[in-house]
Amino acid sequence: MVNPRLVATDLDGTALRSDGTVSPRTAAAFALVEQAGAILVFVTGRPPRWMSNVAGAVRHRGLAICANGALVYDLHTEQIVESHLIEPKVLSEAVSRLRDRLPELSFSVEYEGGFAHESGFRLGGWDSREVSGPHVGPSTLTSQPCAKLLAFHHSMEPDVLHLVVEEVVGDLVTATHSSGRALIEMSAQGVTKATALAALARHHLIGAGQVVAFGDMPNDLPMLNWAGTSYAVANAHPDVLAAVTHVTAANDDDGVAQILEKLYG
Repeated sequence: MVNPRLVATDLDGTALRSDGTVSPRTAAAFALVEQAGAILVFVTGRPPRWMSNVAGAVRHRGLAICANGALVYDLHTEQIVESHLIEPKVLSEAVSRLRDRLPELSFSVEYEGGFAHESGFRLGGWDSREVSGPHVGPSTLTSQPCAKLLAFHHSMEPDVLHLVVEEVVGDLVTATHSSGRALIEMSAQGVTKATALAALARHHLIGAGQVVAFGDMPNDLPMLNWAGTSYAVANAHPDVLAAVTHVTAANDDDGVAQILEKLYG
C-alpha cells in the first residue's frame, strides 16, 4: 500500500511511548504524512483536556477524534468542533442499571468542558497526577449531557466486566475499554472511533480503502475493522492482534513511525 490519503492512529499504547510522550522519531514521521499531502488524525479515548502535550508535539496541526468518537477537537484552536453526547435521562438509567447489577461499581463522567467523579472512583492516568474534577453524588453526576461515562470495578477482569456492562446497558450506550484495568468507557449509542472517523473521511471524499489505521486496545477495534489497512502494535491486546491485517513494532519501539516512514519517507 502506497501513500494512503488518511492516517488514523490511536495515541496511548500505540503512537505514544509508555510515558505518554511523542518521541522525536514519531513526531518526524507525523510530519512526513502531512508533507505528502495526506491527512493525519489522532483517534483516541483521551478527552480534549489531555491533548495539550500532543497538540504541541505536532505544532497544533489537524484534528483529533477524542473520547472514543464522541468529540472532534481542533488542535489548532484547541476547541471542540463536534460532539455526540449521552443525554442525562440515558445516563441516569445506565448508572442505575449498572449499580443494581454491580453495587460496588463507582462512576465518573467526562463532560464537554470538564470531569467529575464519585468519591470511590479510583483515578488513573493523568487525573491521578494533576488536579481532577470534583467529587459529586450520583444525581449531580448524571444531571448534564456527557461525552463519556466511565465505570470502575476494583477487582474484576476488564474483559469480563465489559461483557457484563454490554449485557446490562448495551441497548442504551456503546461500551468498550482501553486502560488495562477494570474501567469501562461508555459513549452514546452507536458512537465509536469508527463512526467519527468515517464521517471525517466522507467529508474529505476519502474511502475506507484509502485509510491506514493503528491501534492497540479493544476501543480501537471498530476503527481498525473499518479501515482498509490496519496495524496493531506488538504490545496490543490479543483481540486487536487477531483482528488487524498487519502487526508493527511496539509503541516504545516507534512501531507507528516505522510504518509511516516506509509509506511516506
